[in-house]
Amino acid sequence: MREASGGAREGGVVTELEPKGFLRGLFEQAVRAADPLFAVPPFLPEPPVGRTVVVGLGKAAAVMAQAVERHWPGPLEGVVVTRDGHEAPTERIEVLSASHPVPDERSEAGAKRLLAAVEGLGPDDLVLCLVSGGGSALCALPAPGLTLADKIAANRALLHSGASIDEMNCVRKHLSGFKGGRLARAAAPARVVSLLISDVPGDDPAVIASGPTVPDPTSFADALALVRRYRLDLPDAVRRHLEAGAEETPKPGDPVFQRVENRLIAAPQRSLERAAGFARAQGIRPVLLGDALEGESREVGRVMAGIARSVRRHGEPSPAPCVLLSGGETTVTVRGQGRGGRNVEFLLGLAVALADERDVWAIAGDTDGIDGAEEVAGALVTPDTLARARAAGLDAHRMLDDNDAHRFFAALGDQVVTGPTLTNVNDVRAILVL
Repeated sequence: MREASGGAREGGVVTELEPKGFLRGLFEQAVRAADPLFAVPPFLPEPPVGRTVVVGLGKAAAVMAQAVERHWPGPLEGVVVTRDGHEAPTERIEVLSASHPVPDERSEAGAKRLLAAVEGLGPDDLVLCLVSGGGSALCALPAPGLTLADKIAANRALLHSGASIDEMNCVRKHLSGFKGGRLARAAAPARVVSLLISDVPGDDPAVIASGPTVPDPTSFADALALVRRYRLDLPDAVRRHLEAGAEETPKPGDPVFQRVENRLIAAPQRSLERAAGFARAQGIRPVLLGDALEGESREVGRVMAGIARSVRRHGEPSPAPCVLLSGGETTVTVRGQGRGGRNVEFLLGLAVALADERDVWAIAGDTDGIDGAEEVAGALVTPDTLARARAAGLDAHRMLDDNDAHRFFAALGDQVVTGPTLTNVNDVRAILVL
């Protein structure tokens, strides 16, 4: 079993590489592709005749604000809300912090501050809105008749339901006084330019941070159908609010969006392409399998194991050496006593399905550095993962059933810990087959 190094050949070029180092370097390049300090400046609009007010929400909001300050030619003011630990120094734009993935009182206060910042502006003013993943929890203003406790209970239920990110955001929008285009409504008649870092499959602006400046095509009826489909245990006030459907989100065609422009500045596909370029430079053929893969994490892991086996046995969809790259956001339906984590559960499902397959390594991690609620980006799988687990007295099958993959990889010393990366373009998964 080759653990230390492998020989790779592509186009007549031979590269000796250490698999773990290669995979860590590849993941680092994917994250760098979404660095706001480089992604923001090319998409900045021209300064307005009137005021420039910056508002922002998400895990990358503070660094995006920092990039704006460095490159904006005129006066500006504003406030952004980011996750604890994701702050960055700014001079003219105030940075607030709040809780993620479950909102807290600061999330409600932050949403109110952003709405207040854009109220009363005129047609000569510009609102520069900086949006990135995590914004749904970081700006959580309850709809009239609901409390923050109601929203927190609903958010917890959604996080453990197995619902996809767009399904979760459909429900969140209809419990909010801020999301689903409501920030754009508050800013009208000012011009609004939103710079978006996508962390969602398909890069739909309406789903990124629940689309505060984007028309909402979903309805109260859609949200209620999802509650029933996933059998969500919600407070009575939340159910009554959804059933009443009293105040819909602004829809496509609403005049409040006539002067709104949403610009996508970083996305999962771009990060995968950066990772692919890194692989080619090392003599490894990249195979891009898509930037929007969804489904239960362990089942996606099982499918990927089958593809890796096909590479080794049949040279399809590519001969070895190659690296299988994918992005998107899988889901974990937490039924056991573990803490979930979609990347580590994907990897444990992959390892179990590979069953000691030779010459297959893998990495998976969230580009924000946090896999679920854990301060861990993800983990690594090696050809001897299961053998080392058995030697350590770990039952991989039982721990997978218990949603306990974080503890599994921690015990093996195979966690990937980056700290906050200050960006977020969803998950990156790479399977190296030599």
